[in-house]
Amino acid sequence: MAGGRLVAEGRLSAGCFALGVSVVLVPALVRTQCAFTSCALLATYLAVINVLLLLLYRELHYQIAVRACFLGFVCGCGLILSFGGSSWQHFGCAEYKLAAMSSWVEFTIEKLLFPDMKQVTWLSFLGLLMALFGESLRKAAMLTAGSNFNHIVQNEKAESHRLVTSGVYSWSRHPSYVGWFYWSIGTQVILCNPICIVGYTLASWRFFRERIEEEEMTLIQFFGEDYELYKKQIPTRLPFIKGAKLEP
Repeated sequence: MAGGRLVAEGRLSAGCFALGVSVVLVPALVRTQCAFTSCALLATYLAVINVLLLLLYRELHYQIAVRACFLGFVCGCGLILSFGGSSWQHFGCAEYKLAAMSSWVEFTIEKLLFPDMKQVTWLSFLGLLMALFGESLRKAAMLTAGSNFNHIVQNEKAESHRLVTSGVYSWSRHPSYVGWFYWSIGTQVILCNPICIVGYTLASWRFFRERIEEEEMTLIQFFGEDYELYKKQIPTRLPFIKGAKLEP
């Protein structure tokens, strides 16, 4: 079993994400009411951080660092927007997860045409709980899997690969995907975006159905009967997704 530790790339990603979130510590962003001034401060802050990362990291590590930092930066911007007292605060609660253009467009159009539609507080709160649950589950899966966790489906088995069945993996075969699935839907529930709720649900479901089937075929090759038994005992926890079909 893999130890409950983050791999080096995971630590780098987490650290740079926190660096990006640190934008919330810039007090001028909270106090200013001028959109131009806010944008200028944000652009300057982001530029400084990117120069710092460029000096510290190279090649793959730089790519990981700059992406994680950008996600953290947008997350921090969302937090500033959420607690800034603006009528757009529900939009900010979704943090960086709402980067997809479709959700921005839908939210803006519906807010302008049907403003009351975006003030359903209990629904936004429910969405926030979904997003937090999904994000927490995904992080727990990464921690539990340790060095076995990878963002890309592996086609070759490394000596360090182990079949992880403990922790959140004793509840779901793919807890990271379950977390991602409910996180993505939750972000749209926060925004009260009915069109994107449906769109995100269908798109995420289709992606994970195909991804899980592909990944489980590889896992069966890696671990044979051990994974087949695990597959029979533990469900995916994603609706109507059974995973790779086992030979009778």
